Amino acid sequence: MLITVHGDKPPVRGSLGDTPLDFFRSGDSFKAVLGIAVEQPPGELALRLELPGEEGRELLATVELLEPGFPSRELQVANRFVNPPPEARRWIAEDQRAFRSAYHQPLIGLLFRDNFAWPRDPLVTSHFGDLRLYNGSKQSQHFGTDLDGRVGDPVSAANDGTVVLARACYASGNTVVIHHGGGLFTAYFHLSKIQVTSGKKVARGERIGLVGKTGRVTGPHLHWAAKVRDLYVNPESLLRLRFN
Repeated sequence: MLITVHGDKPPVRGSLGDTPLDFFRSGDSFKAVLGIAVEQPPGELALRLELPGEEGRELLATVELLEPGFPSRELQVANRFVNPPPEARRWIAEDQRAFRSAYHQPLIGLLFRDNFAWPRDPLVTSHFGDLRLYNGSKQSQHFGTDLDGRVGDPVSAANDGTVVLARACYASGNTVVIHHGGGLFTAYFHLSKIQVTSGKKVARGERIGLVGKTGRVTGPHLHWAAKVRDLYVNPESLLRLRFN
C-alpha cells in the first residue's frame, strides 16, 4: 500500500491495524509504503492518521482485506536443495547474513520518480503466495513472481535505485537486490550472469543481468521479488501503485 498525505508537515502518528507507518518527504507531500503479511486474516483494518496542528485532527478510514486464495503446487528439485549437505549449510548462513545486511538500510526518500515496471516480458508462470511442496515433503510459500525466459534473456531494473546485493547464493542462485528508497527493495533470483556490482546506481529499464537457472529451480526463469521493510510483498501489486 502507498499512503500519501499532502501538507507542510508529516502526520504525528499513523497506523494500519497494529502496524505503525513511517512517513518520508516526497516532493510537496509525505508518503508511507507498507506491506501486509500473508498471514493476516481477511477482514477490516483501521487506518488512523493523527495530523499536526493545534486541533490534533485525526483521520480514520477502513481497509478491507480479501481472502487471497493462494493455489498449491508440487515441484521436483535436486534433493540437495531440500536437504542441504553439511558443506552447504555454511554457504546458506553466509547468504542469510548478506541478505540481512542488504535489507538493513535507513529509511530515506524515494530514489525514483517514475512508477515500477516489469523487469522483463511479463509471461508469469507462478504468482506470489503459491503454496509449494518440494519433492513431496518440504512445504514453503512462494514470495515472488516467476517470469518465463530462456537462459541469457535480459533482465532489467524495475525502477531507479542502488544495488545493495550482487551475489551467488545457494538457493536463489545469482542474485541482485536493489534499494529504491522509502523502505522498498526489489530482488532478482536465479540469474545466469550478474551485470552490476554492489553500490552501483541503476536506472529503470537498465540491464542488471541475464535469465538463468542457478540455485533451487526446475528450469530457467526469473524469480522477481519485492520487499517493504521486513515483509516480502506481491511485486505485481507494486506495479499498480501510482508514485508519480
